[in-house]
Amino acid sequence: MTDTKSFLSEISQTMTDNILKFWLERMKDPLGGFYGQMKGDGTLVKDAPRGEILYARIIWSFSAAYRATGKREYLLTAMKTADYFLEKFVDHKHGGVYWSVDSDGKRLDTKKQLYAQAFAIYALSEYYKASADEEAIKWAKNIYRIVEKKFSDDVNGGYVEALARDFKPLDDMSLSAHDINADKTMNSHLHLLEAYANLYKVWPDATLGQKVAALLDIMTDRITDPSTGHLQLYFKADWTPIFEGWSYGHDIETSWLALEAAFILHDIDVINKVKPMSLKIAKAGLEGYREDGSMIYEIHKDGSVDDSRQWWVQAETVVGNLWLWKYHDDENGASRALATWEYIKTHLIDTKDGEWIWSCSSGGVPNREDDKAGFWKCPYHNTRMCLEVLSII
Repeated sequence: MTDTKSFLSEISQTMTDNILKFWLERMKDPLGGFYGQMKGDGTLVKDAPRGEILYARIIWSFSAAYRATGKREYLLTAMKTADYFLEKFVDHKHGGVYWSVDSDGKRLDTKKQLYAQAFAIYALSEYYKASADEEAIKWAKNIYRIVEKKFSDDVNGGYVEALARDFKPLDDMSLSAHDINADKTMNSHLHLLEAYANLYKVWPDATLGQKVAALLDIMTDRITDPSTGHLQLYFKADWTPIFEGWSYGHDIETSWLALEAAFILHDIDVINKVKPMSLKIAKAGLEGYREDGSMIYEIHKDGSVDDSRQWWVQAETVVGNLWLWKYHDDENGASRALATWEYIKTHLIDTKDGEWIWSCSSGGVPNREDDKAGFWKCPYHNTRMCLEVLSII
């Protein structure tokens, strides 16, 4: 088992030499921006579409890493990527951000997914922390106002999942091929909470603070199943749940992100409400934790289990357990986090070519079919894990 000193050293080196170095050396397009995809076998797809989520997460990761390390290369990367993002992904006619552009930066999928708006706010507010770039914070505020004006459900509370480019309703609002078509989702509300809380750090506007608190109420009162502690994943417009199963990765991720958002508000009443619920959510998530330190992905409504060990779920398991150790007095949280880190090192980190593979099977067989980098495979969960470890311990 790795000791604490070695753990911190390994985490720091993994962030700089394994994750971020990969993106700087393998994924940057010399003509501008980052390539949209590298397959699991290492094949670079230079003409692949470029996703808004990928770009927002790159901006966030390099901005946050610069703030932690002071490495100017990270700031310059964040700056150039933010410039590309504001030029190519922002809809300068209708507002908000597109879902994707092609490899030349021309708009491709113009739908306005709530999830994408959230990550734009999250990325631009983090970049502002690193750069003090007023253009970035201006657009973060603009997109926040678009979300409140166009996506907010003033009757039932919360926010609709997706709209057309001109903010008219869509028949299909599904976030990905993995998701069902639902009016509202846990995933988008979770990341909108994350984004609003991050924006509030640099722009402590009273109304924005109220929106963060309202999102926390939604997480505790609407999305969390009070009988199990698991997050319900999909909803009708009136918040009637559409049961599709449980996501252990989202449970453990939400357990610390919600508490972090409550801490950001500096409101003792909010903290006192969120803290016990965050513990309940974490315990529900730990139902997917295994003796080898790994966390399985999810269980479906028919009882079948996806027991793949996905890279992002393991990263969030490390952070969630450290938060349990630090803020909930769970003396076993740190040892579980270390065990998950050992699992990550053994099964997921690509020590030869850089970054982490998408997943491995329950038996440890690596998945080389899914992307090494792409729409959903970004330097966000694992970079953030590294930064959280370095700040907590």
